[in-house]
Amino acid sequence: MHSITQEELLQYMYAETSIEKTAAIKAALQTDWNLREQYEVLVSAQQNLEKVTLAPRKKAIDFILNYANKQVKEFTEQ
Repeated sequence: MHSITQEELLQYMYAETSIEKTAAIKAALQTDWNLREQYEVLVSAQQNLEKVTLAPRKKAIDFILNYANKQVKEFTEQ
């Protein structure tokens, strides 16, 4: 059996491996401590990425709202 790469572990995590490759990785994860550790690091990183939320800064939102209000005032004054 050839060694399982990190790319293959990622594919396994996202259920993108063939049935044969999935079976091979599952078997290897049960017997290879180093591979299991690599897999757990990848799973942990994936879980942390899912927690990341992106939002604009308050200053950017305030700038946009002020600009929009200014445009509305100019439009209604015409």
